[in-house]
Amino acid sequence: MHLEIAASQARPGCSRASPESGFSIIDILMVLALIGIIAAIAVPVTGSAVSGQKFNNDSQAVTNVIGLAKMRASAAYTRARVRANLVDRTFALDRWDKSTNAWVAEGTTTPLSLGVTFAFGTVATAPPNTQTTIGLSPACRVGLTAASATIGNTACVVFNSRGLPVDGAGVPFGGHAIYLTDGRAVAATTVTATPRIRRWWTPAQLATAAWRQRQ
Repeated sequence: MHLEIAASQARPGCSRASPESGFSIIDILMVLALIGIIAAIAVPVTGSAVSGQKFNNDSQAVTNVIGLAKMRASAAYTRARVRANLVDRTFALDRWDKSTNAWVAEGTTTPLSLGVTFAFGTVATAPPNTQTTIGLSPACRVGLTAASATIGNTACVVFNSRGLPVDGAGVPFGGHAIYLTDGRAVAATTVTATPRIRRWWTPAQLATAAWRQRQ
């Protein structure tokens, strides 16, 4: 019996591969090539998704702080504003301090994400029933009147003590808007005279914008 088994194992047609033979170098190279192809496809898609989410977060943050400024103005019975620095790409909440007759910052200054700016690119039309001509809100002022100096490279959404939108001189103003773009899309937060705060989005390459309202 032992001789028959040994003979069968010795036959060429009955030889078996060793369980310790493993993968060849060609197998490994093929797997590595497949991983590289998948990574080349996945990385740009993932990067675009992350950038888009950051852009959306910036837009939502601007809308939130504008809503907070409206409530802060009413609660403190004073003026409050959202101050956007167009060069530094930051925004902050300010409150008018009656005791010092000066604007004071509340909270921290928030920077925009990398690649996001205060602008509307080539988009030439404002969201529906908001502005006659597309544009950022008027520049911030040092004081409360038209005689006070404007602050360069800024845009301000201002609310009076009743929570109504006004310009830097305190005149009722229903054309406020803060625009953001990352080169792929344009987001806007608008404040009408009612006052109604709304958030919008449109592709950046459209001159005649197809604005969609967002929650």
